Amino acid sequence: MQITGMLWGSKLLEYVDFPRSEILGPEANVDEIQALIKKWGLVLVKPVFKGGIGKKGKAGLIGFAKDLETAIAEKERLYFAKHTHGNNVAKAAGVTFESGIPAEYEIYVSITDSTEYRAPTLTITHHGGVDIEELPEDKIATVPFDPLTGLKGFVISNTLRRLGAPNEIISPLVQNLPKLWDLYHNYGMNMLELNPIRMMPNDKGRLVPVACDFKCSFDTDDPNWKRLKLPASLDAGDLSPYEREVNQLRTYQGQSDVFVTNDQGSVTAMTFGGGANALVTELLGDVGIISSDFGGNPPYEKMYDISRITYKYWLEQTNVLFIIGGKANNTDIYETFRAMADALRDYMNTNSLRPLYVVVGRGGPNLIRGMGYMKDTLDGLKIPYRMFGFDSSMSSVVSYAREIDDWMENKGGKASIAEAMGIEHKPEAAA
Repeated sequence: MQITGMLWGSKLLEYVDFPRSEILGPEANVDEIQALIKKWGLVLVKPVFKGGIGKKGKAGLIGFAKDLETAIAEKERLYFAKHTHGNNVAKAAGVTFESGIPAEYEIYVSITDSTEYRAPTLTITHHGGVDIEELPEDKIATVPFDPLTGLKGFVISNTLRRLGAPNEIISPLVQNLPKLWDLYHNYGMNMLELNPIRMMPNDKGRLVPVACDFKCSFDTDDPNWKRLKLPASLDAGDLSPYEREVNQLRTYQGQSDVFVTNDQGSVTAMTFGGGANALVTELLGDVGIISSDFGGNPPYEKMYDISRITYKYWLEQTNVLFIIGGKANNTDIYETFRAMADALRDYMNTNSLRPLYVVVGRGGPNLIRGMGYMKDTLDGLKIPYRMFGFDSSMSSVVSYAREIDDWMENKGGKASIAEAMGIEHKPEAAA
């Protein structure tokens, strides 16, 4: 389950007393809106979307109002706005009115679990308010920290000083950012992101970090998230048939969290682990079809059903079947790979063959046995593949999958694979 925006983000930040912008929900009346404008001088009007919907600012879906008339006009424009991100279309269900926070500095902060470091990591920059992918490496830092001691002030201070951050922002961030670890750790999150945090001067001239946007996702197999008493409607949304079918497989063992990010994509990523899911979804971008997390040691039967459903909906349009995750602690790699391989063989035996490339990146118990089973299945189907072990950088494996997708889509890869598989391939007509 994912939450974006300050409508619910503000409520969650209140649990740990983290400073946040003042916010009114869709039910706000004109007197309340007028009072907010009078107090702050500027109000931001934002549409409310369910799930992990981003890039709203670039799409022109944030309104700015310094008077009531403009605020009401922006409410009418955005209340039922549609947002297209890639080929994914979402429809708003209301708006929020949020105080404009005066600030010279904007901070980006995220906490997530890293499969590279095998630890939680802090990603931070004092050049926030933009897509972090656009920043050069010397402007942003990702550092692991010990989950037993939590996010300590010295980790934040040392990282900001290494980035050359102004001294006036370091102390306020050291005092407040550790609160985010309490929210992340105590309530079952696997990703938490604030962008931007605006450094607002208080009455005494001291800077205060104020959260102005919010994004998080939960490990729904961790019961701690239920303590937040979030309404069930937050996780309902407008589910696709694929999402509904997979969600029915949720059990006490193994996760089955999926979200269709682009139903016109060409890479089907079957991901294991919340940290891997966040990284893979981000790096694949619009070529990715689904955002998924199938970790938690799923039994053979469940993993077979997940794979069968996923192949049924997406394999026909897939260039790259991407099986990716970090080094597992307790997931039996042999059982999960055997289930995915068996489902793939059954799919290929009952459907017309098409060019496909498989990229695998994984680590954990019974890895070699699992990769051997997958290799034998793919060799029998004449499907080309490449496998990476746990010592490979996950970002480089994602880049490799993207390169293969581009080769297949634009450089004759489909025809080459079709020939190797002994099947006829008809090039798609140009649009």
